[in-house]
Order: sequence, then C-alpha cells, then structure tokens
Amino acid sequence: MKNTFLKTIHYQQICAVIIAFITIMSFSSNISNAQIVDKKTKEAHIKLALNAFSFNDVLMEKGTPEKPAFTLFDLLDWCAEQNIEAIDITGYYIPTYPEVPSDEYIYELKRKAFKLGIDISGTGIRNNFASPDPAVRAADVERAKKWIIVAEKMGAPVIRLFAGAIPVGYENKWDEVAGWMIECYKECAAFGAQHGVIIGIQNHGDMLQTADQCIKVAKAVNSKWAGIILDTGNFKVADPYADIEAVIPYTVNWQMKQSVLGNTSEVKTDFTRLMKIIKKSGYRGYIPVETLKLVGKVKPYDPFALVPSIMKELKIAMDEEFK
Repeated sequence: MKNTFLKTIHYQQICAVIIAFITIMSFSSNISNAQIVDKKTKEAHIKLALNAFSFNDVLMEKGTPEKPAFTLFDLLDWCAEQNIEAIDITGYYIPTYPEVPSDEYIYELKRKAFKLGIDISGTGIRNNFASPDPAVRAADVERAKKWIIVAEKMGAPVIRLFAGAIPVGYENKWDEVAGWMIECYKECAAFGAQHGVIIGIQNHGDMLQTADQCIKVAKAVNSKWAGIILDTGNFKVADPYADIEAVIPYTVNWQMKQSVLGNTSEVKTDFTRLMKIIKKSGYRGYIPVETLKLVGKVKPYDPFALVPSIMKELKIAMDEEFK
C-alpha cells in the first residue's frame, strides 16, 4: 500500500514537470511569435494622399454661369487623373459648412471616391478649445461631435481638430489653457470611440508649437481613439526635424508641407531626410500633402501645378528610401 502511494506521488510529480515544460515552451513560442508580429508592424509603410486645403482658394470661389464652381467632386476627378490614391476631405468645402450636410451629399461623395479608387484618409473642421469662454468650448465640442458622425458616414477614419490660438492674457499660462483643451479632446475621443472615428489633434502653431507640448497633450488625453496630426510646417523650434521625429509615435495622420519652416519660407523640406526619419520610426499610414500659398510673396500659387510637383518629389524620396 505504501509503495503504491509513493508510485502515485512520483507519477504526479512527473506529470507536473511535463505540464510545466509544455507550458514554458508554449509561452516561449508565444513570445517568439509576438516578437515576429511586433517586428512586422514596426516596418514603415506609407501612402501619399492629398489634403483638400491645398485647393482652398479654388474650392472657396463662387461659381458663375460662365465658370462653374470647382467642387470636391471635381477635385476627386482631378485626383483620379493624377493617380492620387487618397484624399483628406476638409469639411470647409462642403456647401453646408459649418452645418452638417445631408446624408445624400455624404454618400454621393463617398460613392464617387470609391468608384474612382480613392481612399478618404480623413476630414477636418475648425474649432477653438483654447477659448477662455466655457460656452465657446462647449459649442465647439458639440460641433465636433456632429462632424464625427459625418466622418463615420463618409468613411473617414480620422477627424482633424485644432487646439486654438493662445488667448489674450494667457500667454504665460500654457498649462491652464492646455487643461481646457485636454478635457475637450477627451470628450471628443470618447464620442469618437462610439463611432469608430479617431480624433486627430493638429499642431497648428497655436497652442501647440513644439513636440513636448503635443506629447504632453496626447498623454493627458490618454485614448487609443486620439493622436496627433503631425503638421510638418508648424513646429516653432530651431530644428523642426527633431520635433517631427519625436512626435511620430503619437501620430495618426499628417500635414506634409513644402517647407518645415512654414508658409513664409521658400526653404524646401528635405524629403529625403524626412523619409529616413519616417522609415526609422516604423510609421504606417497616410501622409497627406498640404501645399500653401507663401505669405508675403508675390509668386503666383497654382495647386494644379504645385501639388503634382511636390507629390513627385515625395514619391522619388519615398521610393529611394523604401525600395
């Protein structure tokens, strides 16, 4: 009886060792697989897109019988002719803005984009979450929510929101104003999560001028449904490339500008350097191009010529780095 009992204990111990070994091997295998998957997801992959704001002047012109207005539908046709794969459809150019459009309009725009093989990479509205007036902030949050629903219906994965200009009298109270902004973003992100739309917070040279400020806000919002719209031309720092690199881990979409020094500079973005930074970062997703009219310059601005030119330069740099 005693021998039988000892044999049973011995057998159970052997079984326990075997089970533990299998568990460890399985866990090790899972780690290995996770590492492989993680490595794959960190390989950068980008898609060039167009931000409709590049055509702001043309899209805002009123039509006449002799010269009909140039619309978002016309811009989609132009994108197809240029083989542009995706577009950020800024809300300003929808006829009813700031009021939301009809479902009929949204779905026709969506259908046209799909028929032409063009992705809708995002949309955006104007807002001011830095206003000292709580009523202004609350009204803009409600407007953002209405346009989040528009983005959902349109099939836009990201909606672009601003911070707002530094309010008068609060020049040295960044943290206080940022607190208002963060609460607004949190509310929008929670609403966006219910509708499958990511909140993109753009560094617009206003309350958000540096990588540190962008990262602080993104961390405070703390939502997988919110991130930074990386505007390459609006970091007000000595080395914009360093701030661009720092913000990429928090980035959900871009505004690729022709100059990292903003719309007052003719110094062109070093696209080769930028592509190296993007590749190193492992960023995957859209990079919409937004060309701008140079402030204080007499040079004519023609997006129909400038956009293809910038796109070509970007494509050459991208192909060279990602070949």
